[in-house]
Amino acid sequence: MSTLAIIGGTGLYHIGNLDKIESVSISTPFGDPSDPIIRGEIDNIKLLFLSRHGRGHIYAPHRVNYRANIYALKQLGAEQIISVSAVGSLQETIHPGDIVLVDQYIDRTRGRPATFFDDYGIVAHVGFADPTDYALGEALFRAATKIGAKVHKGGVYVCIEGPQFSSRAESNLYRSWRADVIGMTNLPEAKLAREAELPYASIATVTDYDCWHEHEKDVSVEAVIEILKKNVTTVGNLLRAVLAILPDPKQSPASSALKCAIVTSPESISPKTLEMLELLIGKYLAR
Repeated sequence: MSTLAIIGGTGLYHIGNLDKIESVSISTPFGDPSDPIIRGEIDNIKLLFLSRHGRGHIYAPHRVNYRANIYALKQLGAEQIISVSAVGSLQETIHPGDIVLVDQYIDRTRGRPATFFDDYGIVAHVGFADPTDYALGEALFRAATKIGAKVHKGGVYVCIEGPQFSSRAESNLYRSWRADVIGMTNLPEAKLAREAELPYASIATVTDYDCWHEHEKDVSVEAVIEILKKNVTTVGNLLRAVLAILPDPKQSPASSALKCAIVTSPESISPKTLEMLELLIGKYLAR
């Protein structure tokens, strides 16, 4: 039985129709995740659900403990991750209510811990040329098409620091870069998932046109929430539809991302660091 982790963003704070439900509170070497993780089953698939911002939406994007979130999901047996997040559109052809299956990122965040290998006496450089998992993205596209969602296959996501929305000048700059959507949460989440060797795919639900569009209202929390209410139903249907066609995570290149990424000699890694990162590196540096 495979295990799928779902990270819910703004508007998606729980997932229904689970069997054998339990709430799991867990700690990690990087602190506590945003919320207790809901564990259950649907159709012989083990599911782990984590609210990225916490129930009640108590963590701003720049305050989410992304390392603890990804590490905790890995601890509980996650084999692949589907991330759900609200975004603004940067393109005329991508409308509020649409879904974009992101496959590239531009990182505009500042100061967020973006690696598990930070000041612990070990260095690793994982490949990130293709940040999302191809097979998982294909499954999501097939599922979205099946349920009749307006879906865009692939897209460039600009991740800004927040919590403020972007300026009009910034919005137009990102459009000149040919970015497709703008959000605040997929990074460093996707980078950490790669370091944890977890295939990762992103469902970006479009709620607005940011602030570049001359004939549409600028983004606001009120407008975002209104569209989110409609998007949540579509996302729920999509997540249920994809369960029957999930790919084998062991076939993903992400499942061995650390194999040739660790450059620190094993004898230079302290027992304390090895113990702390055993979950991630143990299979490569067993002594």
